Amino acid sequence: MNSIKGFIVAGTHSGCGKTSVTLGLMAALTRRNIRVQPFKTGPDFIDPGHHTRAAGRPCHNLDGWMLSGKTLRDIFSRYTQDAEACIVEGVMGLYDGYSALDETGSTAHLSKELNLPVILVVDAGSMARSAAALVQGFCNFDPETAVGGVIFNRVGSSNHAQILEEAISLTDVPLIGCLPRRKEIATPSRHLGLVTPDHLQDLDFRYNALADWVEENIDLDQLMEALPEIPLQPRFDEVPMIPKTRIGIAQDHAFSFYYEENLRLLRKAGAELVPFSPIEDRSLPKDISGLYIGGGYPELAAFDLAQNTRLRRAIADFSAAGHPVYAECGGFMYLMESINQDDRVFPMCGIFPLRCSMQPRFQALGYREIELTCDTLFGKAGTSVRGHEFHYSALDDAADNIDKTYLVTSKRGATVKEGFATNGNTLGSYIHLHFASNPQVAENFVNACVDSSRTEDI
Repeated sequence: MNSIKGFIVAGTHSGCGKTSVTLGLMAALTRRNIRVQPFKTGPDFIDPGHHTRAAGRPCHNLDGWMLSGKTLRDIFSRYTQDAEACIVEGVMGLYDGYSALDETGSTAHLSKELNLPVILVVDAGSMARSAAALVQGFCNFDPETAVGGVIFNRVGSSNHAQILEEAISLTDVPLIGCLPRRKEIATPSRHLGLVTPDHLQDLDFRYNALADWVEENIDLDQLMEALPEIPLQPRFDEVPMIPKTRIGIAQDHAFSFYYEENLRLLRKAGAELVPFSPIEDRSLPKDISGLYIGGGYPELAAFDLAQNTRLRRAIADFSAAGHPVYAECGGFMYLMESINQDDRVFPMCGIFPLRCSMQPRFQALGYREIELTCDTLFGKAGTSVRGHEFHYSALDDAADNIDKTYLVTSKRGATVKEGFATNGNTLGSYIHLHFASNPQVAENFVNACVDSSRTEDI
C-alpha cells in the first residue's frame, strides 16, 4: 500500500477566492516539479479546465451526490497512483451540498469519504478578531470534519495580517498564510463562471502570477511536511481494449464540457473517441458510428457555428440515418433549430423542432436524476442516471409532439417537464449526465454505436 499527501481547499462561501488559491497552490507545486493530481468537488466543468492547465494533468470531478462513496474512492485512487501530491478544490461553502439538512455532495462530505484534511479559505477583508470566531464556528459546526489549517485571503496590509495572526492564535487551527488582496491576478468571470482556458490568451502569465502570490505568502515546504500521509489502495492498470467502434466527439472552444470519467468509461467499453470541431471542420470524421456533443458556450460561437452549414447538414443527415447521437446542454442547443442571441437568430442543426434564447439570468440550476421511459441507446426502460443542470438559455416554446424518453426529477423529487428531447436514435438534454453514476450507460451507448455500424455494413 502506498500513500500520498493531499488536502482539500474549501471556502466559507462562494466567491471567497478558493479557486485562485487552489490554482496558485497547484501552479506553485507543479513548477517545483512535484506531480500534482487535481480534483474538483461537485459538478463544475470550468474550474477543472483551469486545474488541468495549471497542474498539467487532467482534473477529475468528485461529486458526492451523483457518485457513490465507493466510486469516489475508486476515481481518487485511480488517478493518484503516480502522483506525489493531490489538491481537491471544494464547492461553494465547506458544508454546502445536497440540502440544508444533509451533508451529501458537500466538501465536508468528500473530506470524510477520502480522509483528506481541509484547508479553509476565509475572505478576511474588513475583518479582524471576528475572523477567528468565523473559523472556530466552522470547526465546531461538525467536529468530524478535519480542518487542518486556514488561509486568510484579501488581506489589506501587513498590519492587517498581524491582527489576523494574533486572532487565530485564540483557536487551535494552524494559520497557513495570509494572502494580500490582488485584484489584477483574478481570473475573469462570465455567466457560467470563470472564463474557460480556451478563451484566455495569457494563461501561463496568470498561473505564474498566482504561483508567485502563493509562494510569497505561504511556506509550501512547511505545509507539505505537516500534511499526513494518505494511504492508497494499490491498483492494477486496466488492459487497454482494442476499440470496436469510433465515436466522434465535439471538442473546440464552443464545446469543451465533458466529465473525464465519462470519456474513460466510453473508452473502457470499446470506443475510440475521435475529436472534431463544429466550428472549424467541414465534415464529420471518417468511419464513425456515433456522436457525442457536450456542453460549453455555443452562444459565444453562434455566428461561426451557423456559418458552417456543411457540418450542420452532415450532423443532421447522420442523425436522420439512425446513428446514435447524444448531446447535452450546449450540444443540445446546437441540435435545435436556432439560438437567439442579442435579438439575432442563428440557425443550428435543426434535428429537434425547438428554439432557444439566451437570458440575463440562469434558467435552471441543480441536480437531476433521469429514468428512461422506453428503450434507448443508453439502455432499457427503467435505467436511471444522475447528473446536473445549469444554463442561461431557455426554450422559446416547448413542442408538444416531440418525443420525450426521460422522466426527470430534481433533488427534491419534483418532476422536471422540459429541457430534453429525442428524435429517432438521437438524445438531447440540458442535463450533464455523469456516466459513473451508472457505468452501464456508457457500455450501452458504445454497443448501440457498434450495432449501428453493423447495420450499415449489411
